[in-house]
Amino acid sequence: MPQLNPSPWFLILLMTWLTFSLLIQPKLLSFTSTNPPSNKTSTTNKITPWTWPWT
Repeated sequence: MPQLNPSPWFLILLMTWLTFSLLIQPKLLSFTSTNPPSNKTSTTNKITPWTWPWT
């Protein structure tokens, strides 16, 4: 059964990861994000207690 022989598949896996890590990943990371984070001030909501009708 060729699936159990790791000899050809390990080389394919290794070459794929090296290609991804050295060529494709730096190109993908060089893109700027389309939605950069902004410095928004956080707003605090006023919390009012619930008025229970039986108290």
